[in-house]
Amino acid sequence: MNCAQRIILLIGLIFPLCANAQTKVTLNFNGANFEQVVEAIQQQTVYHFAYSESKIPKHLVSIKVEEEEAIKVIDQLLLNSGYTYSVLPNHLIVIRKNAEGKIDTDSVRFLKEVVITALGIEKDNYKVGYALTTIKGSSITKARESNLIMALQGRVAGLNITGVNGGPGSAARVLIRGVSSMTATSPLFIVNGVPIDNSIRGSANEYGGADYGDGISNINPDDIETITILKGSAASALYGARAANGVILINLKGGRENTRAKFEYNTNLAFDIPVNSTDFQYLYGQGAQNKRPADLYNAISTGLLSWGEIMDNKLTAQVDGSMRPYTPVKNNIQTFYRIAPAFINTLSLVGGNTKNNYRVSVSNLDYNSVLSNGALNRKTLNFYGTLALSPKISLSLTGNYIYEWNKNKSYLSDGPLNPNYGISALATSLDQSILAPGFDAKTGFESRWNADEYKTNPYFLMNKQADHASRNRYISSAVLKYQLASWASIQGRIGYDSSKDELISILPTGIAFSINRQGGINAYDQNHTSELNSDILFSASRNLSDKLNLELSMGANYRERKGNSEKLKGSQFKVPYLYTPENLITSTKTLAVSRIVTESAYYTADLSYQRFLNFSVTGRYDIYSTLPANNRGIFVPGISGSFIFSDLLKLKELNFGKLRIDFAKTSGEPIVPYTTQIYYTVDNQVNGTPVGSFSGDLPNYNLKPFTLNEIEAGLDLKFFNSRLDIDFTYFNRITHNEIINAKQSVTTGFTSAYVNLGETRNAGIELALGYTPILTTTSKWQINFNLTKVKNTLLSIDGNSNYTLTGTYRPLNANTALVVGKPITQVMAYDYLRDDRGNIIIGSDGIPKRGNFIPMGGTMPTLYGGITNSFNYRQFSFSFLIDYRFGNKILSATEYYSYVLGLNKATLVGRETGIVADGVLENGQKNTINVPAYAYYPELATNISTLSVLNGSFIKLRQATLGYSFNERFLKRTPFSSIGIDLVARNLFTLLKYTKNTDPESQFSPTLGYAGIEGASLPATRSFGVNFNFKFK
Repeated sequence: MNCAQRIILLIGLIFPLCANAQTKVTLNFNGANFEQVVEAIQQQTVYHFAYSESKIPKHLVSIKVEEEEAIKVIDQLLLNSGYTYSVLPNHLIVIRKNAEGKIDTDSVRFLKEVVITALGIEKDNYKVGYALTTIKGSSITKARESNLIMALQGRVAGLNITGVNGGPGSAARVLIRGVSSMTATSPLFIVNGVPIDNSIRGSANEYGGADYGDGISNINPDDIETITILKGSAASALYGARAANGVILINLKGGRENTRAKFEYNTNLAFDIPVNSTDFQYLYGQGAQNKRPADLYNAISTGLLSWGEIMDNKLTAQVDGSMRPYTPVKNNIQTFYRIAPAFINTLSLVGGNTKNNYRVSVSNLDYNSVLSNGALNRKTLNFYGTLALSPKISLSLTGNYIYEWNKNKSYLSDGPLNPNYGISALATSLDQSILAPGFDAKTGFESRWNADEYKTNPYFLMNKQADHASRNRYISSAVLKYQLASWASIQGRIGYDSSKDELISILPTGIAFSINRQGGINAYDQNHTSELNSDILFSASRNLSDKLNLELSMGANYRERKGNSEKLKGSQFKVPYLYTPENLITSTKTLAVSRIVTESAYYTADLSYQRFLNFSVTGRYDIYSTLPANNRGIFVPGISGSFIFSDLLKLKELNFGKLRIDFAKTSGEPIVPYTTQIYYTVDNQVNGTPVGSFSGDLPNYNLKPFTLNEIEAGLDLKFFNSRLDIDFTYFNRITHNEIINAKQSVTTGFTSAYVNLGETRNAGIELALGYTPILTTTSKWQINFNLTKVKNTLLSIDGNSNYTLTGTYRPLNANTALVVGKPITQVMAYDYLRDDRGNIIIGSDGIPKRGNFIPMGGTMPTLYGGITNSFNYRQFSFSFLIDYRFGNKILSATEYYSYVLGLNKATLVGRETGIVADGVLENGQKNTINVPAYAYYPELATNISTLSVLNGSFIKLRQATLGYSFNERFLKRTPFSSIGIDLVARNLFTLLKYTKNTDPESQFSPTLGYAGIEGASLPATRSFGVNFNFKFK
């Protein structure tokens, strides 16, 4: 059964065809606002409501009914309130003031379906001609991740999220609709209308390094009301270059009008359990050349080799000098790593009156690593408030302070400073506990346990590592709005995001690979990044006639981003264990500053005819400081339209039908500043004379912005009283004049130059299905399914090159690359050398010879999505999420080393007899050369790196929750209005995978160039926990 058949079968099993029309409700509210009651009625019945938020009852509601008709409840709610209602076809209830007269059916269809679009502009859903998805914040606050964006995995069509196995707070690679360009980065994140910085604070490569997280991981999920994903260019074009990869809008929780101050407390306790994803051989034990260690020297030199004898329980020399039974040790991962607790607490206060409202929250996160010496602590303070300064002037303020301390972030990928390397590759008979404490008690020197001093003893790091990373971050914004008239307003907005980061990475005294074991400072970095965004926006909405409506917004934006950094590194501490820069014998320091400015003007206009025919245009003009003065400006237009055909067809079963189509262009600038001129830098001194240097990049005075053009078409359908939702989208986008760094002849005096020559095409479909099979007063079953199919093609790199390498893993015999005519990015590896008949050619040493360096497949999935099932019965709730990915490859260092070190089950073949490779010699004769297995497999894996290229497809049970809510009747004599308890779990099971010795999601870098590369990372974890939510009266 192929992948497509599996998915079709799965859909068939979870989409039963049943329906129940429900008109009765059970309610118990004391002092609730009108919208809360209406929302409860909508959830329990077939009814939908249309009303204007400014024209609904403002008094608080207290009501208690059980199995009552919803219409009778509404009669009771509106009695003597000055408001009335009308029931229209398809169970649509329109609420209005008594004096507003008769309601026209067509004019109010789906009036309440309002979505947030670019620049924070609210639009009625029927007017939107492009794809977007909104997720409630409550869906990501129960089963949590240390980086909130990871909680969106599998939930949204078009959204592909991959995390880094680097411990708490690690970064994530977020892509919308695949890879839009060769330099694609994460989408632009907007918090309460203001862009925030999502820069990655360091990542690993083939030579090691740690992942210190990204910007979005700082946001507290408990503060989020909604998350809206703007997928296409038409949706995000008003944000300019930073939105070329899409936009994710985060709307924070606010205060409530006419509500006395109320507290809410949420606490979450979870435990991360390390998962052993390997399936190694445990027949042969530690040793070399089919011999077990005979003494201490041999034990140390073979600590990473499983080329010994069949394990027989006999006493054998160990790396600590002891003698222990020669038996399999299968639980090294479970015993070295710990079960790591995570404890998160948030307390909030909400209130307001007719003129102002507010919400204040404080949060503390303690998230331990599965490594015993690592932990993340994050403290968050959030404020949001609105104030009516006069009947026409309002002020909104948002403030967010984050303090983060990350202790001993794990190194990844390579051996130095990386405890994961040793544990994952230990000889099959070697117990990890023998490596403790990792150092000599008298000298403090690292205890040697293998032949390579650059493979750091894991326990040395657990006991001696002294790293930390800290962050102080302020995110603030203010919006001043003036209502010029009932149909027009103008607002000014300013946002400021400032981060101060400090990173200290120490080579501890005694570490084996340092000079004289005196250690040093690997990195002492101090970075300050700030971004200022200010804009002014005029908005108007007028009925040009009884059938024609126009909405217009226009404005301007000024963005300024500044960065300065100070980096120091050095070697040999004079005084042991005193880890200060002043204590170094030698050190170097570098300083860097940067400033980027973008000035923009934009507009958007929506023209609606009788609501069923809608036409929108957008335009934005940007001036980029990163480009030459003669090419800094670019105008990018957009156009979209929607046709609400359900208003014309008036079919009983069809509640809503919208056809949408759009075209838009977005632009982009160089990913790094200062590429258009030669800048000199001052380096270290030689005999007291400063030495200068300049970049090897040839300045390009004709550089211009690149552009991305996208066409999108879609269909939105709602059937059977909105019990069945269908959202289908087709998109086709192509980039022109991508800015890439092309190689230059050294005769020019430079090695490379930034040029406008790259082109990429992305096309695909998105499908989202929602179905509610059961809806009664006591029960609700909701199913959501999403699927994305993407085809990505790199059309041109620089006009000449067929490929360019982007990343690699530590074995250095394969790469990821940009390859013309293939998807971004490709795994490139060496295949077998074959003759004209397809026979493998064997060398004179009996090892298959290395063939061509060829593309093996893309690292990005071509098919991905998820399935969510939610069940509610009275106060009980249960939900689970399954997500899947197909069509991507992995370049696995674990797989390579499993062949080299004798861990892979494939290396069992020929252990006793040797290997005669199937193939022919270079002279065409059949190979008869016998090679010992311990010599054959390491050379085979080195020559033929395609062995390290794996299928990264999977299906996972990503999340499950089981909850119970205590209602107000039960809590009558308590200070609580509600209490919710949820048992939660994340990353429960892998239902399907093709990687035998690694988790298919394991990666050490979030950057696009290293996508799909795996090696020596922290193990995958499975999380179980409980979430409590207390709301006070």
